[in-house]
Amino acid sequence: MLNQESANPAQIWIVTDLDGTLLDHHYDWNAAKPTLAWLKQIGIPVIPCTSKTAEEVRRFRSDAGLDGPFIVENGGAILGGINEQAWEQGLGPSHAALRVHLNTLSIRAETRLEALEDLTPSQVTDLTGLKGEAILLAQQRQWSVPFLNPPKDRQLRIQEEATRLQLTVVQGNRMSHLLQAGISKGAALSALKQKLNQGDVHVMALGDSPNDLPLLDAGDHSVVVPGPHGPHPRLAACIEQGRFELAPAPHSAGWACSVLAYVKARVSPALAATAPAPPLDWP
Repeated sequence: MLNQESANPAQIWIVTDLDGTLLDHHYDWNAAKPTLAWLKQIGIPVIPCTSKTAEEVRRFRSDAGLDGPFIVENGGAILGGINEQAWEQGLGPSHAALRVHLNTLSIRAETRLEALEDLTPSQVTDLTGLKGEAILLAQQRQWSVPFLNPPKDRQLRIQEEATRLQLTVVQGNRMSHLLQAGISKGAALSALKQKLNQGDVHVMALGDSPNDLPLLDAGDHSVVVPGPHGPHPRLAACIEQGRFELAPAPHSAGWACSVLAYVKARVSPALAATAPAPPLDWP
């Protein structure tokens, strides 16, 4: 946790999930736009840490005016830079290798596992709301294999078989994701700190679902952003135990309120005075 003394903005990272956290299920983030602009103005990077592909995040970064590093495919790779200075570091095996493992896992678990790339455009739209080019961007996987969430009565068997194969299955709200064992959003955050020689940076982490737990556990101050019907049930106990804070509203409005309150309390009064008004009357 950061202390109450004024912090140098360069010593703070906002590391955030996108879908269901900063973005709602219609991919809207309007309520957070003034906060994002202010964070950029005062030099605090907003670092997406998401299940999305690199191409999807590059598109979002362009739209949101972000230019810092980012984490993709549930921790499969860390990336940064722009144009000729761009770099990418994979943290596990390639998509092609993992796709072979998905087939093996399907056979061993005696359960048909359908990869995102095998779905028709209309099926992807029904599942995710994505259309047109956005579907192609979502299917350009390099470090993970998303697949349809298996039936609940098969999930334990799949997890057991994945462990035997030295794999991990991360379940999100819409899809499950196959990765090498040890790959996670939290591990990727540690790798990014090391890559950028920022081991002492203080991280505010924000997420909404169980696949964000490694990120939330790695943060110095972590916030669960609820959905319209409240926080994810598997994160509720962590909030009750005081491990994580609960944002006051779903998606971008709650995200902006939590980020503004946290950052304003930890930068100089002069910088805090330049912050935009929160989208809700909180705190």
